[in-house]
Amino acid sequence: MTVRLGNWSLTSIAGGDFVLDGGAMYGVVPKVIWKTIHPVDEDNRIPMTMRCLLLRREVEGRERIVLVDTGAGTKLSDKLVTIYGIDYSQHDLIGSLAAAGVTPTQVTDVILTHLHFDHCGGATMSVARPPGEEGDAATGGKGETDVRPTFPNAVYHLQQRQWEWALAPSERDRASFLEKNYVPLERSGQLNLVEGEIEILPDIFLLVVNGHTPGQQLPLIRTTRRTFLYCADLFPFVSHLHLPYIMAYDLAPLRTLEEKKRVLPRAVEEEWVLYFEHDAATECCTVEETPRGYRAAETLSLEDCFTSCE
Repeated sequence: MTVRLGNWSLTSIAGGDFVLDGGAMYGVVPKVIWKTIHPVDEDNRIPMTMRCLLLRREVEGRERIVLVDTGAGTKLSDKLVTIYGIDYSQHDLIGSLAAAGVTPTQVTDVILTHLHFDHCGGATMSVARPPGEEGDAATGGKGETDVRPTFPNAVYHLQQRQWEWALAPSERDRASFLEKNYVPLERSGQLNLVEGEIEILPDIFLLVVNGHTPGQQLPLIRTTRRTFLYCADLFPFVSHLHLPYIMAYDLAPLRTLEEKKRVLPRAVEEEWVLYFEHDAATECCTVEETPRGYRAAETLSLEDCFTSCE
């Protein structure tokens, strides 16, 4: 379903499902508390989704077709597919784009919030190498395949600080970064590195947060009627509105706490709509502050939210 926000049309793009360890997703919060929110499988993993976003509008006489994040893609090893329970049986990125009437060649811009595999894996894909052409091992290709950008005509927008970190991650988070997901973007000349909280496209601003990983950027769409925030991994689930709920994956959890305390009062005061990338049960919500902290004022689908507020 496509809805309007100002001059932009917004379409939720289902990028596939996966699972992660529940304890890692909730950090210091005891399992006896979070398991009432997220039941676990036999391996203590909780169900998650990879919900991308498609934005369309005309800018200076040209249609811009913008994709925010790309899911895990199809290049993971069988071992990692099993560990993370990658599931494309219900939906996948390319199929969801096709359902929205968009082919990979039509995408003009890709905004990558950060370079963890579940956010940028679909940015590149394995392709058959033309006969007689030499492969480049640095792109992650194997045998008769190379890894190349999935969206050949798109500019990929990323924070400079995240790029630098992804090229030399720490031992703590190295497993989240796979160079074949993003190095080919630089080699193809399609990578646009930006710095800070800029307006990347008309009415689309980048809110930069650093607690989860340095240089994570959250697209913030501001119009006279409503502000819309793509939450990425600042708020993976609606339950993460509660201040102490911070992932163990975050490199600087106290910084994440401060970032949540900076964002949430604005979200309440200005009645932002928050859009969740990983919450399989909740697509959007508005926020309220209560004596017991922040919580969802109303949980809605993208369609219902903008039907009611536009």
